[in-house]
Amino acid sequence: MSAAALEPSPALPLGLHPEWQQFASRAPQLTATATAYLAQVGLSLSPASVRAADNALRILVTDLLAHEPQVTGFASVTRVVIERFKTRLAARTVVRTGNPVSANTIRQRLGSLRTFFDRIGEWDWADAPARTPIFSIDLPIVDDPLPRFLDDATAARLLRAASADPDPLSRLVVHLLARTGLRVSELCGLAADAVVTMNGAPWLRVPLGKLHNDRYVPLHPHLVELLTAWTAGHDDAGTGLLLTRAGRPLNRHSVTRILNRIARREGLGHIHPHQLRHTLATQAINRGMRIEAIAALLGHRTLRMTLVYARIANRTVAAEYHSVSDQVDDLYADPDLPGQETPAMRRLRDEHRRMLGNGWCTRPTDLDCAFETICEGCGFFQTTIEFRPTLQAQRDHAAAHDQPQRAALYDTIIKTATA
Repeated sequence: MSAAALEPSPALPLGLHPEWQQFASRAPQLTATATAYLAQVGLSLSPASVRAADNALRILVTDLLAHEPQVTGFASVTRVVIERFKTRLAARTVVRTGNPVSANTIRQRLGSLRTFFDRIGEWDWADAPARTPIFSIDLPIVDDPLPRFLDDATAARLLRAASADPDPLSRLVVHLLARTGLRVSELCGLAADAVVTMNGAPWLRVPLGKLHNDRYVPLHPHLVELLTAWTAGHDDAGTGLLLTRAGRPLNRHSVTRILNRIARREGLGHIHPHQLRHTLATQAINRGMRIEAIAALLGHRTLRMTLVYARIANRTVAAEYHSVSDQVDDLYADPDLPGQETPAMRRLRDEHRRMLGNGWCTRPTDLDCAFETICEGCGFFQTTIEFRPTLQAQRDHAAAHDQPQRAALYDTIIKTATA
């Protein structure tokens, strides 16, 4: 690092917090090194990453000025200094709420500072300490919760409610989020000509987003219908964007309001737009879509980002669990007891009820089936009086939903079963 870079400059790099100007007279060496570092990383990192580093360094410099007056440069920041700083950092509170700073925040700040010390050491800057005084063990272990997603029944209710909404923009926004896995920023940044045709099929070109990569997402036929109707009746109002409201671009707040208006009306409570991205990924992995394909769909740079959804692949977990449970149950089953149903018999009975002529039905039991009277209309279908309550409930449901043919079919079945 040049000698000039170690001197406080009256004109600090643009974009840095004005507090650095106040530090310049009180801690010239600390200020010079920190601002020179921020100027360097600003050439390659995103503005948000630079702001995070800026904030962490200002917190450290403020603490050093208040509690470690012997430290005039980062070269004299020792391990003991960092250990005392860590204690004070953990005792900080959030100004707005008065609550303790979260472990995630502490981890982010210490991580930024550790990267700072690593870099100035690698760059052979004169103000670098002999070794990095912050280690990986200093970063607190934080919770790693699973992504919040909607179960199949809730997702289906939400899409049905969106489809019934009179506002075409609301219908389009919810279906785009649910069927493409777009981030909100990507949704708001869709270009007016985002829908393209490749190899005879419609695709959606997703703009450069969080990871600075663009991608193409295949479009569901229903989405194509919604997009065609939308573009036919709306122009971009000079914005160059696909989605606008009264000539103005959408933002994350307006998208969230659209989603929650529909969710509340359906009695689903608060839903965050990113939950629909998690929901699509979960639905895909639970139905056998390859991890690589899901990563491409979501725009992930590494499979590690996508593998988090493998942790909630409930069909795989359930299959393994039931397999082991049945083996354990076999230890306690007494084959000599007459009439006792063994785990293998129970599994066969359960599977037979879900077996179709050409596969298996995996529809959740709390979801309506649009084709639920196909089996009842088959010549091989048989029932008895013990199923009358269920059949009567199905008949009443059909009548309540103005489905006379389906209701008539159940009337016939009920008469036959009770004859």
